[in-house]
Amino acid sequence: MRVDRVRLRNFKCYGDADLELERGVTVVHGVNGSGKSTLLEAVFFALYGSKALDERTLDDVITTGEEECEVELWFTHDGRAYHVERRLTLRGDRAATTKCVLETPTETIEGARDVRREVTSLLRMDADAFVNCAYVRQGEVNKLIHASPSERQDMIDDLLQLGALEEYRERASDARLGVKTVLDGQREVLEDVRNQVERKEDKDLHERLNGLESRAADVAEEIDHYETQREEAQRTLETAEDVLERHEETRREIESLEEEIDALRSKIEETEREREDAASRVRELEERRDELAADRSGLLADADLPDGIDGDDVRERIDDLEERDESLRDDLEEVRVSVTETTGDVERLREEAADLEDRAETAREEAADLETRLEEDEAAIDDREDDVAELDAEIESARETFADAPVDAGEAESHLESLRSEREDLAEEINDVTAERRSLESAIEEGESLLAEGKCPECGQAVEDSPHVDALEEKRDDLETLDARLDDLEEKRDDLDERIERATELRETERRIERLTENRENVTQLISEKRRALEDRREQRERLCDDAAEYERTAEEKRATADELADDVDELRAELGAINAERGEIRETLETLERVVDVDDERADLATEIETLRERRRDWQTMNDERRETLSDKRERKRELTAEFDEERVQTAREDRESAEEYLEKVDEKLAELRDRRDEIQSAVGAVENELEELERLRERLADLDTRCERLESLYDEAETLQTTYGELRTELRQRNVETLERLLNETFDLVYGNDSYAGIDLDGEYRLTVYQKDGEALEPEQLSGGERALFNLSLRCAIYQLLAEGVEGSAPMPPLILDEPTVFLDSGHVTRLVSLVESMRDLGVEQIVVVSHDEELVGAADSIVRVEKDATSNRSSLETGDLRAIEAFALE
Repeated sequence: MRVDRVRLRNFKCYGDADLELERGVTVVHGVNGSGKSTLLEAVFFALYGSKALDERTLDDVITTGEEECEVELWFTHDGRAYHVERRLTLRGDRAATTKCVLETPTETIEGARDVRREVTSLLRMDADAFVNCAYVRQGEVNKLIHASPSERQDMIDDLLQLGALEEYRERASDARLGVKTVLDGQREVLEDVRNQVERKEDKDLHERLNGLESRAADVAEEIDHYETQREEAQRTLETAEDVLERHEETRREIESLEEEIDALRSKIEETEREREDAASRVRELEERRDELAADRSGLLADADLPDGIDGDDVRERIDDLEERDESLRDDLEEVRVSVTETTGDVERLREEAADLEDRAETAREEAADLETRLEEDEAAIDDREDDVAELDAEIESARETFADAPVDAGEAESHLESLRSEREDLAEEINDVTAERRSLESAIEEGESLLAEGKCPECGQAVEDSPHVDALEEKRDDLETLDARLDDLEEKRDDLDERIERATELRETERRIERLTENRENVTQLISEKRRALEDRREQRERLCDDAAEYERTAEEKRATADELADDVDELRAELGAINAERGEIRETLETLERVVDVDDERADLATEIETLRERRRDWQTMNDERRETLSDKRERKRELTAEFDEERVQTAREDRESAEEYLEKVDEKLAELRDRRDEIQSAVGAVENELEELERLRERLADLDTRCERLESLYDEAETLQTTYGELRTELRQRNVETLERLLNETFDLVYGNDSYAGIDLDGEYRLTVYQKDGEALEPEQLSGGERALFNLSLRCAIYQLLAEGVEGSAPMPPLILDEPTVFLDSGHVTRLVSLVESMRDLGVEQIVVVSHDEELVGAADSIVRVEKDATSNRSSLETGDLRAIEAFALE
């Protein structure tokens, strides 16, 4: 088997990826976490579906944030191409397989289970066997070493398909146990049947049967005697009843004859009356027939037909008239349709003309409205132009305000702000001077107070000879200076207030100019729009006038056409009148002729009825003649029966009947008792015979059970032999495979390890592994170093692979050998030996080897390389493939 191509969409860390794999060694290279292992997991998942996910679920497969995932795999197996496609879709918070298809050279298989079953059959290994043989997954390189001998035995036996022999041996064991269970059950049944036979033989059934048959014969003889006596009494009873019955029959026959004689007399009289009534009816019918003949002559005269014309000619004339009427009716219908259609056209044309006239009137009204609106718009434009002139005058008047202003128009706002700022500074200065003045004034007041007390205004000492007395005068001078300065500042403030007021007025004027200018622009724009609208309305008015003229012209044409069609309708209506008149004449003639036909039919019916009545009168005459003969015979029979009547014989018959009935009642009771006794005996005989038949069946069943138990014992021995044979065959095959596997393992380990530390590896029949050093010391594989243990396990995997590929007769082509991160436990020296192992497997003829690793040393053993990179921003992995030249370039980097 060879993997040709794998395509992924939203599979784990891959958004969209498509990879083609070649023969030979392919190294999937990239840094840790880039998605190398995921690529091979996709191959594994494509083959085995959910069975390839271990403890994970289908939800883990779909890329985070996506709703759907697809995996496609193309592979070649045994020289034939296959293609498998799986699609997963999120439904709520769970993922489900929505498509799973395997296309084979001969058929298409659908459904996850069926596809997995087919893949398992093709590769002759399920998902577990695949990872134990061909697919060494990351972290599982030591899986076979760490497994117990029994687990290792099960793994390898399953890979070598020895598990089938164990399954057959278990089936043979189950069959043997099943046969044993059936045999034990049959033996129990055999013993039970044997006991039943013995119990029935102890009853002496034949002797009981003979006694019952003898008793039955005695009762039967007694029953025969009484039945003979009963038959004699029955004959006597029947004879007496026959005499009495004949007597009663004679009496009843005489009574019946009397009744029949009376009935015949009545019928004869009634029939004679009917004959007379029929004669009267014939006369009436003949008179009616004559009247109808006269009516027919009158009807034919009305229809202008000769009196002697027969009925067929009349019917032929009717057919001709009906045919002519049918033709006229068709013509009438055609003319009516033409009238209806033409009338509809007239009404339609007149309606269209009226509609066009309405539309013309509407168009002229709209044009008139537009004319009025045009005048109004022109007046409005004149008013707006006057408004513009007024706005221009106001703007010019406002601008003249700035003629003697300190600033130009447009600078009033900034000028006002400047003045206000200047006033704030001046106000702050006035406040400072006022505060200083108040302080100085307080000091002067305090000094004058001290001076009045004879103390120094500065130090509070006696004022005599004090050097500070002159300072009070200085303060008064300073106060005057401050007052003068304050007056000056307040004067400046008043001036600024006047300037600010003037600047405020200028700013308002400036704003008014801006508003007026904006209003002027708006009015100007409105005038421009009005002029454009005015031009559009003029054009619209002209179009409406043209449309009105066109509507009126078209309306006149349609009215003219409607008038012409109206004349055609009048002509058609005249034609309708002529057709209806002719059809009226035809209908009158048809009614007359149909009446003639009715008269002919009625006359024919009258003739038939007359003939029928005459025949019936003849029949009634014949009938009465026969009745008179019968009446005579019955009278004669009555006289004979009356002469035969014997009352004494009848009395004797009554007495014999009573005696016979009394005896029969007694003998019936006795016979019933005897029959009941006979039935009881016969039931007992039947029961004994049934038991004898059952005894015979039990003896036959006993013989059958003996034969079946002998066969089951033989089958049990055969199943036991088969179980032993399968077990021995499995042991033999396992030993042969163990020897081959041990040889291949030693060859592979020597090839890749190649040092003097170890003498060889031993693999016993239970798959226990032992490594021998050169000095003969035995080591368990777990005692090896990490790198040696990893190489040992890889060697074991490769040896198993070789055994499957070469040593099992009839095995299918092997899948690729896949090594996922086999260098995890290896140092640089052991990595070199791993490279040797890969090269040795290629030299042995393994068609396809895929190694996943971030170690660059493995690149040298590759025929092709697949580089995997992950975008740190999107967290998506991408692929890049290359041949040996690309590999060498990559190595140089």
